[in-house]
Amino acid sequence: MKKRSLWICAAAALVVAAAMAGCGGTNYFAGRVLPPSGLTNRVLIAIQNPSIATRGALSFVDAYYDIRSGFNGKPASFSISGYSAALPITIQNMPEETSGAVYGSGDGSMDIINYATEGTTGATSGLNGLSASIFVTRSQSYIFAADQGYHVFTVVDHTNSGSYPLSLPGVYRTSVNPGGSVALAFVQNSNYVYYPRKLSGAQGLAYSGGPSTWPAAAVDCEPQNLPGWCLFQAQSPDHVDATGNYYGAPLVFDRPVKAVFSADGGTAYVLNCGPECGGSKASITPLPIAPMIFLLGQQSGTLPTNSVLASSTIATPGGASNALVDSSTMYVVGQQPQLVQGQTLFAGKLTVVNLSNSTASSSIAISDGTPGAMSRMLLADDNTLWIAMTKCTNGVRAATGLPYGCLTMFNTSSNTVTTLLPYIGDATGIASVTGFHKIYTAEGGQVYIYSTVDGTSIDNQYVTVTGTAYDVAYMDGLSDANNTVY
Repeated sequence: MKKRSLWICAAAALVVAAAMAGCGGTNYFAGRVLPPSGLTNRVLIAIQNPSIATRGALSFVDAYYDIRSGFNGKPASFSISGYSAALPITIQNMPEETSGAVYGSGDGSMDIINYATEGTTGATSGLNGLSASIFVTRSQSYIFAADQGYHVFTVVDHTNSGSYPLSLPGVYRTSVNPGGSVALAFVQNSNYVYYPRKLSGAQGLAYSGGPSTWPAAAVDCEPQNLPGWCLFQAQSPDHVDATGNYYGAPLVFDRPVKAVFSADGGTAYVLNCGPECGGSKASITPLPIAPMIFLLGQQSGTLPTNSVLASSTIATPGGASNALVDSSTMYVVGQQPQLVQGQTLFAGKLTVVNLSNSTASSSIAISDGTPGAMSRMLLADDNTLWIAMTKCTNGVRAATGLPYGCLTMFNTSSNTVTTLLPYIGDATGIASVTGFHKIYTAEGGQVYIYSTVDGTSIDNQYVTVTGTAYDVAYMDGLSDANNTVY
C-alpha cells in the first residue's frame, strides 16, 4: 500500500510539471529550466564499472521520493546522456550554474555536465595524463590540475584555447577559490606553496628569453618561447626584482596540503598537515589572496614575511588535512598519530576554529581515516556537518575494539558528535538534499540515505545501483555551497 501511494504521489508531481509546461512555464525556481526528466530534486551518482562493457556512468535519482525510475516504472532509470568516461571519482557540484564537473580517474577526463539538459558534450581537452587533484572555475573558463605522474601543474585556459603544463615535480594537490581568481598548488612532502598567474602579451614577450628573463620567484613559464602563464613560489616580500615583482625567502609551511577560503573571499587558509603527512605540527595559516590573483592586472598588495606568517598560524593538534568554512567558523579534520600496541596508528579528529579571534577548540574524536587523504565534508540540514573517511578500518578505533565506521554526523550547534555510523565500507561521497532533512552517501560502493534529524537510515532499496557508486551530488541544491569539500 505504501509503495502504491508513492507511485500516485510521483504521478501527481509529474502532472503538475506537465501542466506548468503546458501553460508556458518551465522554470521551477531561481530561473532554472525544468529538465527533460521532469525531476526537480535529483541526486547525481558517479558509478564505476556499471557493466562489463562500460567503465563509468552517471545516473541520477528522484531525491524527493528516493526512487531511480519514473512513477510508473518508465523509464526504468535516469542517466546523463553522452557520458562515457572511465572510473568517475569526483563530482564538483555547481547547481547555481546548473552544471557539474566529473573527473574520471580511469582516463584522466574532465566532463562538464549540463544539469538543465541532463547531458554532456564530452571531455575537456588539454589535460596531461591522470590528475591527483583537479578543479574547474565556476565560469568554466579555467581548469587547474595537479598531474603528479607528469610532474606538472596544468592550466587549461578556455579564454584563449590554451593548455599550459607548468613544471612542478611532486605536485599533487590544488585548491581554487570560489570566485575563480586564485589557484594554489601543493607538492607532496614539501613545505612550500605555489600559485599560477596569467601573463599579458607584453609580459609574455619580456619573459620569452628563458629562465634568466623570468621574475625571480617564477619556477616555470610556458611555453618558454612566448609564455602565457607562469608558476610562482609564494615568497616573502623582501626584495623587488626588475619586473616589479616582490620576492625573497620562500614562505615556509608544514606539509601544506590544500587551502580553504574565507567567507569574504579575501583570505586563503592553508592547511598544514603536520605529523600525519610527515611534518612537525598541524595548523592553519592565513594568506591574503590579493597578491596571488591569476587574472590579468588584478593583483594587489604583498604576501607576508615568514615572521608574520608564523605569528598568525593557528595550531590544530588534532591534524589538518581538510576543512570547511562556515561564516566565521572553520571545521578542521585530520588524523592524530597515537602509539597503540607498539605501533603508530591514527585517530580521526575534528577541531572547531573561531576565525574571528583565531582560537581553536580541543580536538573531538570522529571517524578514523587515511592519514593525509582528502576526507569528504558537507554541511546539511538540522545543524549537521557530515564527515566521510576512507580506510577507517586501519585506525585506532578498530585496533582497540571501539565502535567504528567511516561516516560521522556532527552537530554544529552543540559541537558534539551525534552519530558515528556503523562500518559498511569506505565513505567516498556525500550529498545534502537540502530542505528534506536527509543526505545521500556513497559507502562501500553503494548508495545510502540518512536522516539529518537523528542519523537513522532511510530505505535505500529503490536507489541502489549496479556497479560501484563512488560519489554523489545534489544537482538541485540552492547554492554552490551544496558541494562536497574534497
